[in-house]
Amino acid sequence: MGRGKNLFALAVATLAVGLSSTAVWALVDDPPFEIRKTSLEIRIDGKLGDPGWADAVPIGTWYETRPGDNLPSKLGNVGRLAYDDQFVYAAFEFSDPTPKKIRAPLANRDNVPSYTDYGGILVDANNDGRTAQMFLANARGIQYDAISSDASGEDSAPDFFWESAAQITNDGWVLEMRIPFSSIRYTESDPKQWRILLYRNHPREFRYQYFSSKLPRESSCFICNSTPLVGLGGLPSGSHYVIAPYATGAQQSLPAGDAGSPLVSGDATSEVGLDAKWLPNPNTVLDLTLNPDFSQIETDAPLIAANERFALFFEEKRPFFLEGADLFSTPITAIYTRSFAAPRWGARATGEFKGTTYMVLTGDDRGGGSVIIPGSQGSDLVDRDLESTVTMSRFRRNFGESFMSFVYSGREVDGGSYNRVLGPDFRWQVTDNDIITGQVLFSESETPLLPDVADEWDGRSLAGHAAELWWYRQTETRDYFALYEDRSNGFRADNGFVPQVGVRRGFLEFGRSFHPEDKPVSRLRLFTLMSYREDRDGNVLSRWIMPGFGLDALLNSFVRVEFLLAEERSGNQLVQRNQIRPEIVLRPGGIVSQIELEGAFGDEVDFANDRPADGQRLELELDLRPTDHLELSLETERRTLDVTTEEGLSGELFNAQVAQLRGTYTFNAKSWLRLIGQWQKTERRPELYKNPGDVNPLSESFGGSLVFAYKLNWQSVLFVGYGDTRELDERDRLEPASEEVFVKLSYAFQR
Repeated sequence: MGRGKNLFALAVATLAVGLSSTAVWALVDDPPFEIRKTSLEIRIDGKLGDPGWADAVPIGTWYETRPGDNLPSKLGNVGRLAYDDQFVYAAFEFSDPTPKKIRAPLANRDNVPSYTDYGGILVDANNDGRTAQMFLANARGIQYDAISSDASGEDSAPDFFWESAAQITNDGWVLEMRIPFSSIRYTESDPKQWRILLYRNHPREFRYQYFSSKLPRESSCFICNSTPLVGLGGLPSGSHYVIAPYATGAQQSLPAGDAGSPLVSGDATSEVGLDAKWLPNPNTVLDLTLNPDFSQIETDAPLIAANERFALFFEEKRPFFLEGADLFSTPITAIYTRSFAAPRWGARATGEFKGTTYMVLTGDDRGGGSVIIPGSQGSDLVDRDLESTVTMSRFRRNFGESFMSFVYSGREVDGGSYNRVLGPDFRWQVTDNDIITGQVLFSESETPLLPDVADEWDGRSLAGHAAELWWYRQTETRDYFALYEDRSNGFRADNGFVPQVGVRRGFLEFGRSFHPEDKPVSRLRLFTLMSYREDRDGNVLSRWIMPGFGLDALLNSFVRVEFLLAEERSGNQLVQRNQIRPEIVLRPGGIVSQIELEGAFGDEVDFANDRPADGQRLELELDLRPTDHLELSLETERRTLDVTTEEGLSGELFNAQVAQLRGTYTFNAKSWLRLIGQWQKTERRPELYKNPGDVNPLSESFGGSLVFAYKLNWQSVLFVGYGDTRELDERDRLEPASEEVFVKLSYAFQR
């Protein structure tokens, strides 16, 4: 505990010095953009002849920020901004010498990848130069929205209500957007200014990116380069609400007996619930959910768990958790909302008060899901069939480009056990190029009295700390990153994602970038990474160095190759782990939208049996666009491990494969039909394991689904679907394990 307190004191002292320093980052001083109020009509149809655009000031100075270094734009880009009593409007005219090459397929919302043509705005309505809402759309009006934060990166999970329309013309394409003020998080009805970035993505032989502001390569931040926007006034002061009731119905069929027996239909089931959102003022959002439907319509990415020592992380996609989701992003993942598995109800407040941004979430969890039992060399997942009350919160105080914040997360389990985590974190923008970030967390826990579920669930008390401190420096050609982390044995974060405790770690990364002009390679980065990790007794867990290179090249491609030289502990020994890890991404356009190939070859560690091995891992992702309406996606991964036993027997320990094929036909921007098939298979040789009697020689499963969706907006939806799963029987045949038909209807009432 003393070590954690010392680090916390250092963090506070460092931040205090930084906040009083004249070196704190100042926002760029670009001439402001002017936005004018209109009382005339603007229709969102991809045409700019409406009278409401007549008085809008054109923004025609744009910069090529990639691959060029803030060069004058080679293409004509013109943006216009306007507003009225309810909406902000944005319009764009993007010229293109070859309009037939515009890549803008029809797709589901947020499916606007980097290899397609799109544009839009990033709005920093708090004028803090740190966080912005992104509103982008492609050349057919398909929307992408996200939160972009200089502290936590880009998160596309949040969705907002807004409209867009686009048209491809003879000399490029036109985009119009209408965004309700109720979808923008601002603090003043008569602001002195917002900040804004106008953006265009133009992928051809390279990925060309154009912005309305310069983005210096040596800058360690992104949103801080936005341009002031002046002229706003008389904005709505709140009282907006959204009420979205839903109803679901399903019927499941299960085998009457063992696998392979006929399926018998069960009783039809139904659920109703409600999501509600109220904005009493623009910078306060109150959310309530009653019996929410947290089923995953969007299937999780296929992942292989074979030979994995630590729990796998899945992204959050459930609507209730997405308002202000960037606030829950901290250096140590103390809050992982997917741990909140099955709420009866949930409530959340998100907002800003006198310079302090906050989020408080609480609810009643029925149980279900899993809890991570962490250790120094691995983690276990155990079922959480316990009811509990969950609280997650963060409060952040901003100081220019820096901030200080505080996290509290708690789970009070019926029966008396609990887990409570709290502590501060900070981000200090030391100079234009340097950032220091840190976090210290303290936890106390009492485990449930269920020793049959987990060894440590014997009612014991636990306490511990977790700390992380890192420094990042970015110049025009060089980048540096250094990190130190310390996690005690007793630290637990049941509402978070901390799969390893009882460790100390140091990490360094150095990079040198080159930007050739008019060459097949537009960027080359040479790098070296180093890491050293030990347990609390000083035993080495891993140490490695990894040089490599990455480059951007023709065909809008990316290549990265890493050379790993490592030792890693398994049981009581350090095992050599030298590998080559290539990654190749090609985005040629046309029918073949993207090919991504990633692998690892060389020495491996057989963690199940604590011995050295040889291994291969190969992942392939292929995206095809036969037409503008049809998308075919294949994701597949294969892992193998070759070992030699102490008795001299050699061979392939296991061969694990997973593949997901997804076909989506998009009728228009509001409706689509999707077919998914996912297959997993793992073959094992029990005689190569130390405990062959505990090993299943073959496991295999298949799951498929067919879903039709109609969406008026992201909360007014109709889903109708069918699901089928199959598992191996005693004769190693895939037999039906379940069938399900389901329907979901939700409608958002707004004011």
